[in-house]
Amino acid sequence: MRLGMTDRSIPFDIPTIETDRLILRAHTLDDFEDCAAMWGDETVTRHIGGRPFAPGDVWARLLRYTGHWAHLGYGFWAIEDRESGKFAGECGFADFKRDLVPSLDGMPEIGWALAVWAQGRGVATEAIRAAVEWGDAHFDAGTRTSCMIDPDNLASIRVAEKCGYEEFARTEYRGTPTILYRR
Repeated sequence: MRLGMTDRSIPFDIPTIETDRLILRAHTLDDFEDCAAMWGDETVTRHIGGRPFAPGDVWARLLRYTGHWAHLGYGFWAIEDRESGKFAGECGFADFKRDLVPSLDGMPEIGWALAVWAQGRGVATEAIRAAVEWGDAHFDAGTRTSCMIDPDNLASIRVAEKCGYEEFARTEYRGTPTILYRR
């Protein structure tokens, strides 16, 4: 019996989205190192869980992203800089089944994280606008999408608002204050 795969492609279609500066594409196993570096950076995780992620946690994220696409028809994309081909981060929609009041059930949750080098350059806004446009074209009519943001994450709050998200609740998630947005 042979364990492991030599074909590192995804066995089903995940759409690719191109913007002026970015390519939103399926994650591949080859992205693991870049993802682990990004999620292992305290600057990236300061407002997302508050601590760097271990490589095993990042691996679980990659598998969860693929599972979303396979089972729900939506998920997260890797964000690639068109000019350099460099990994810039990730964004997309998910159903994380969060134990949260008020509930986000029935609203795909958009999220994003950027490598430090890509922050402050408009990359998040460009990527989220493209993802929202994709969602508008692919979710059932009237489907609302949501996001949750740490109240201290002013940069992400600005991105959400620029992309049409409006605050609808302040709550706690796992004992940490959070703001819920929807569009």
